[in-house]
Amino acid sequence: MSDRPQDPWREGAGGKDESEAGLSGPGMSGQGMSGQGAAAASEREVDWQARERTAQLEMMDRWVQGVVTEQRRSRRWKLFFRFLFALLFIASIAISVTLFTLGSQPAALPGEQHLGVVRVKGVIEADGEANAERIIKGLRAAWESPASVAVVLDINSPGGSPVQSQRVYDELMRLRERGDKPVIAVIEDLGASGAYYMAAGAGEIIAAPSSLVGSIGVISSSFGLKGPMEKLDIERRVFTAGDNKAFLDPFSEISPDQRAFWQGVLATTHQQFIAAVKAGRGERLKDDPELFSGLIWTGEQARGLGLVDRTGTLEELAAELTPEAELHDYTPRQDPFERFTRRFAGVMASAMGLETTVSPVSYRLPW
Repeated sequence: MSDRPQDPWREGAGGKDESEAGLSGPGMSGQGMSGQGAAAASEREVDWQARERTAQLEMMDRWVQGVVTEQRRSRRWKLFFRFLFALLFIASIAISVTLFTLGSQPAALPGEQHLGVVRVKGVIEADGEANAERIIKGLRAAWESPASVAVVLDINSPGGSPVQSQRVYDELMRLRERGDKPVIAVIEDLGASGAYYMAAGAGEIIAAPSSLVGSIGVISSSFGLKGPMEKLDIERRVFTAGDNKAFLDPFSEISPDQRAFWQGVLATTHQQFIAAVKAGRGERLKDDPELFSGLIWTGEQARGLGLVDRTGTLEELAAELTPEAELHDYTPRQDPFERFTRRFAGVMASAMGLETTVSPVSYRLPW
């Protein structure tokens, strides 16, 4: 201790200093550290939020880039398919125009002697491949060719439209009457009904021994659904002007008078068929009561009835008439696009119940 007397004022002052020193001592130091920690935590929070926003922005950027990339890829594929479709469309038009142009022109004429062949394949109908316009065009081209030694109608058909058959028959009769070159019909597997109607206009008919020939008759087939419609409680509504306008409607009854009328139409058409065959074949036909009954015979049997002149094939005929057995096809080429369009239109018209160009009367086999 100091022997110096104590000064109370100093002691007070000293105490005050010590008190102030105490206030600025360890307690005040802890509060300062607490404030610094809060600031650091706040900075860390801000930093974390900034990083989170950065990560979100990066993720959003990657997503947007992915969407843009996918859209670009999708757009490229769309453009590719559109270009491909346009290319195919243009190519199909070009091919159709080329085929139509080739088909509308006569076949190129070879220099060597040959048989001018025109083919009749399938059902004879106005909208089909075996239509009169196409066949007649081929017959005339074969007739006008100086190198063709004969005009040959190569037939493999069950028949079909009476009008189309008659038109070809009339053309064959005209060419036959001109007499410049032979007009011959050759029957392959089948030459029945309307197909035989055509053949009868030729000066000579040749068939293979096993060919099917004849069926000189007329057919009109339909069906009746009145009973099933009534059982299903379905009412068909048809509006007509004329008592007999819908007498061929399969959903309506047919009266005895209507049946007799339609049978008369078929009988008249049959007599036209018979008259054409008699005019074409003449005295070569045998007097057989079944000749015009609609029966069908083999080529060998048909020869005995006078329906064909002899048995043989197209190749045998070519070997007989030309030195090198040459055949040249004068059948006009058919535009496939036009054929598809016609068939599609016919199917759609039938599906919608609209009128079509197919006649209900037919020179053809019932199958």
